[in-house]
Amino acid sequence: MNDKARFIKKRRHARDKAMQALYQWQLSGEDLDWIRDHYQQDQGVAAGDEEYFLELLYQIPPQAEALDGCFRKYVANFADHVDPIETNILRIATYELQNHLEIPYKVIINEAINLAKTYGADDSHKFVNGVLDPLCAELRELEVAG
Repeated sequence: MNDKARFIKKRRHARDKAMQALYQWQLSGEDLDWIRDHYQQDQGVAAGDEEYFLELLYQIPPQAEALDGCFRKYVANFADHVDPIETNILRIATYELQNHLEIPYKVIINEAINLAKTYGADDSHKFVNGVLDPLCAELRELEVAG
């Protein structure tokens, strides 16, 4: 496996574990440090991009309301249609769209869809894609137009 493929795999693993950790945080209200320790010790975070996992874990919760506000306008009846899995997938994707311009928007969408296929309900990947398409057009206007 070359370095780029290894990097992609580690980043994907970090997103996967971050989504699980954020889901746990949202449902349990556990302390982020406790969740971090649990994921580092018991969930194999070190096999991925641990630094990226920690960034997502610590940067998303304080911004959760603002991140939700970014994508909420593309969701009819937000509370009725978005479960905690989808919410955290969309939070990660929105955070990446805003803070990681080095990641192409198509990669962010693809990673979010893969998480939704793995953890979400049957058609949640379609829902996630349907929310992220217009959000990308808004947040990455020039990149999408190009």
